[in-house]
Amino acid sequence: MSKISVLVVDDASFIRDLVKKCLRNYFPGIRTEDAINGKKAQAMLAKEAFDLVLCDWEMPEMSGLELLTWCREQDNLKTMPFIMVTSRGDKENVVQAIQAGVTGYVSKPFTNEQLLTKVKQALNKVGKLDTLMNSAPTKMNSAFGNDSLSALTGGKAAVVGSAPTAAAVNPFAKPAAAAPAPAAAPQRGLLNSPPVKAPAASSAPAGGRGQGQLRLPSGTQQCVIKALSIKEALLVVKRTDTLPQILDSAVLDLEQGDNAEIARLNGYLHAVVAHEPKPDSDWLQLTFRFVDQDAQKLDYISRLIARGTAQKHFVPGA
Repeated sequence: MSKISVLVVDDASFIRDLVKKCLRNYFPGIRTEDAINGKKAQAMLAKEAFDLVLCDWEMPEMSGLELLTWCREQDNLKTMPFIMVTSRGDKENVVQAIQAGVTGYVSKPFTNEQLLTKVKQALNKVGKLDTLMNSAPTKMNSAFGNDSLSALTGGKAAVVGSAPTAAAVNPFAKPAAAAPAPAAAPQRGLLNSPPVKAPAASSAPAGGRGQGQLRLPSGTQQCVIKALSIKEALLVVKRTDTLPQILDSAVLDLEQGDNAEIARLNGYLHAVVAHEPKPDSDWLQLTFRFVDQDAQKLDYISRLIARGTAQKHFVPGA
């Protein structure tokens, strides 16, 4: 029986490793290859056959949308399953991908369950799911861990408080308030269910400067940018019932410029500490490490640092 082969395309090595580890944990018989951008993926697709492509949108040299368009122009790739795995979760981006011929759409940050569901749906459409499922292990209790640490370690490390939740809750809901009934997350749509946009915090910690929006697997939170460097951002968020987990993949949305352009910066949580020196601290300080290797995004961060320093929006990092 021939192995199902998957090509993972992303300019961030952290995301590539995360996706490949997730697939290998759930389907030990699967074959995975990766490419750092659309141009490299194009060369690989021209040489060998793949059963599925999981591709980022924003990449240097050739974007995911350009790669998708090229694939649909090739006779042997017209029907190949192609899933976008991207931080561009806006409706217009989804429509644009559909028009280009995308098979599925996964919005970052994603859980393992969301990714695996899209993979199975895509392969089922071309009759290759049974081949893949036959190679699955008997026990799969670690495959649906929602945190990035579970994916990278194969579920060997237990993470306290990392139990998956059915739906994102209001990040600024009062602890004493009754929790809303969990809603079943839709899995059949093209776009995985996005987190509910969090309202602005009623009060920010002293010393807060620039603001942004942090998208985590557990939901979306407004954040204050305390410091910014080319490698990482120091963020402050309001504490919620669901604490952010170290190594969680995340997306930092920053609105800048006269046209209110949104920059979507991919990364992961490198550190999580209490912002106040007390056990009941209302605020958390997060170290958000960037994983994008896109020259355009790196240039954007550099300009953002210069602009923010001049306007005293935040403290520049090293």
